[in-house]
Amino acid sequence: MTTVSKLIKIKGLVQGVGFRPFIYRLATSHQLSGSVENNNTGVEVLVEGAESSVAQFISDIPSLLPLAASISEISVSEREITGFSSFSITKSRTLSDEVTEVSPDIGVCNACLSDMKNQPNRLAYPFTNCTNCGPRFTIIHDLPYDREKTSMRIFEMCPFCRDEYSNILDRRFHAQPVACKHCGPHYTLYYNGQQFTDTETILKTIARLLMEGEIVAMKGLGGYHLACHPFNEKTLAELRLRKSREGKPFALMFKNTGSVRQYLHLNKIEEDLLTSWRKPIVLLKIKKQFAHLVSTGLDTAGAMLPYMPFHYLLFEQLDLPAIVLTSGNVADEPIIIDNNEALRTLKPIAGAVLTYNREIYNRTDDSVAFVAGGSSRLIRRSRSFAPSPVQLTVKTEGIFAAGAELVNCFCIGKGEQAILSQHIGDLKNLETLEFYTESAERFKQLFRFEPHLAVADKHPDYLSSRFAKEMGIPLLLVQHHHAHIASCMAENRLDEKVIGISLDGTGLGDDGNIWGGEFLLCDLSESRRFTHFEYIPQPGGDTVSKQPWRMMLAYLYHYFGGAVAERFPHFFQNIGRKDMEAVLFLLKSGINTPLTSSAGRLFDAVSALLDVCRYSSYHAEAPMRLEAVANKNTDQAYNFSFDKVVSFRKTFGEIISDLAAGEEVAEVAGKFHNTVVNVIVEVSKRIRKQNGLNLVVLSGGTFQNRILLEKAEQKLKLVNFVVYSQSDIPSNDGGIALGQLAIAAKRRELEDLK
Repeated sequence: MTTVSKLIKIKGLVQGVGFRPFIYRLATSHQLSGSVENNNTGVEVLVEGAESSVAQFISDIPSLLPLAASISEISVSEREITGFSSFSITKSRTLSDEVTEVSPDIGVCNACLSDMKNQPNRLAYPFTNCTNCGPRFTIIHDLPYDREKTSMRIFEMCPFCRDEYSNILDRRFHAQPVACKHCGPHYTLYYNGQQFTDTETILKTIARLLMEGEIVAMKGLGGYHLACHPFNEKTLAELRLRKSREGKPFALMFKNTGSVRQYLHLNKIEEDLLTSWRKPIVLLKIKKQFAHLVSTGLDTAGAMLPYMPFHYLLFEQLDLPAIVLTSGNVADEPIIIDNNEALRTLKPIAGAVLTYNREIYNRTDDSVAFVAGGSSRLIRRSRSFAPSPVQLTVKTEGIFAAGAELVNCFCIGKGEQAILSQHIGDLKNLETLEFYTESAERFKQLFRFEPHLAVADKHPDYLSSRFAKEMGIPLLLVQHHHAHIASCMAENRLDEKVIGISLDGTGLGDDGNIWGGEFLLCDLSESRRFTHFEYIPQPGGDTVSKQPWRMMLAYLYHYFGGAVAERFPHFFQNIGRKDMEAVLFLLKSGINTPLTSSAGRLFDAVSALLDVCRYSSYHAEAPMRLEAVANKNTDQAYNFSFDKVVSFRKTFGEIISDLAAGEEVAEVAGKFHNTVVNVIVEVSKRIRKQNGLNLVVLSGGTFQNRILLEKAEQKLKLVNFVVYSQSDIPSNDGGIALGQLAIAAKRRELEDLK
């Protein structure tokens, strides 16, 4: 029997996920000796034993991984035999500026839920966790991932927890947040001038308050939430008023999948996503309504399942299938994480505030996703997804990508990886900019990142672009829609010429106009516009996003002349005469009417034309409502024209004729969606004919429209295009930073940083 010694270096998501105990148990099961250690580059395993056993051990590692672990790279080299007598776990080390992946937070596992029923020191203990679950990114301060470098450092383990932590065969071996009721964090409820610390009292009080129609602020994993009764219209109206959230839908946390099925349609792929260890909010079609003010008339609701032990304990006390659970903030400010700030800011909103005494170091909102075309699609990438990296095909080291303005994420480059931040939000106020700045500094420290090149959007007024400029390092500016396409290419590891179709709301174009309906010929390094949606004046600039009727008037004016108010008076019945005259003045004079090719503004106009949404209370409300009312089963469409640009003159004329003939709004909306799909296919076919390209990449926020995305993919594939769209990275501006970084990395490789 030949004895061998091997050094195995493993990179990927291998810290904070029970990887070293897994390696220990696997090695001992194969009668191998040696050691395993964490360091800032990943995990290193030194094994000695029979050659066949070592080979089987190496083969078993990727196939038997812990639930949340993943391997991006594994290398094996020969070593001198040193004669280990046993297998051991050694102390973590810092070797260089290279880093391993940081584990996202993991929803509580079934074994820990069982412990909360059976272990005396964890009976109903709401911070129960193990190596397979619990807080990770939200509590980590530095690498390697050890307790003293997390928010758990202030909690000294009791003898029982210390024994579990030290026992190689225990599920909590080296579980850094390990705790029990004797030594761990605890909750405090502030209500009616009193403080409650007994868990049972807290749970019963909160359950009673929710049932009675009170609003409760609760500290979650990555920030505070506001919770209330999902059937109480009065409470929901009060929550909207106090939170300054007029119309945007609220998310729901359901007790279990059975409760979800009572109220929402749930297919197998959606269920797998909903119940996964990441536990995101999943947008599902409504079957049975909650109160109107939950979803405010949309045909979908955001559903999630409990992911903290406290959530499960609360539902045991509640006679409700679900609760409203929305971010604990005011208007567009970041989600609150500090206890004192919560007591100060959320007390006027909520009748009670629930805190706990473990610090949230890295703020994370709940992630949001939906399923389209048989694949999950992220809309907001945050809790349980960030900061997992994207593996690229080019060197990214030292590149900082600033992202866009809306739904911002930034991105840093390490090795050949792109590490996206958690969801930051809309960079439109000081509070969010401070969150952005703080997070960028923390990523520098956590990932040992030294920026040498910054890349930002071409728009000079974006706060993210200003931040990048002020870094004082070389700066590359990238066009917004090229970044969208590059984001999808990076996610799918593409590096070749493609047909890039970028449909969204806004982005500064190379010609100084507002782009958003773009057909590009591009690769990672460069982009050329092939054609676009016809330019339409945007009266009042950004005001149109809150008043979609302005774009309706702009399209009608553009296609049918200045007398549209007299010709189509029924379209303007609920719009003030003075407001309409003011907009007509802008259109006639050309004052404050930037030209736009935006797909988002086109959807705004049609939504207003159909009287689906003429005044918007949140971002993209008009397109969302148009999608919600559309008959997705119709196969009819309207005409359009495509010469040098795509014109919807015929489309609008036929929509108006349909409405005059009494056609149902759902049918008209469905036909309009099909029209945009036909545009996508026909323009792609012309590009293929003229340029020989057959690979189509779809990106931009408009592709969060499920009807548009699914039908575009289907029809493109029917005419033999190879189609790529986004899944793990948002197609909205939350993915822009990844595209920026990929472009910068490729141009640096080509020595073309102009």
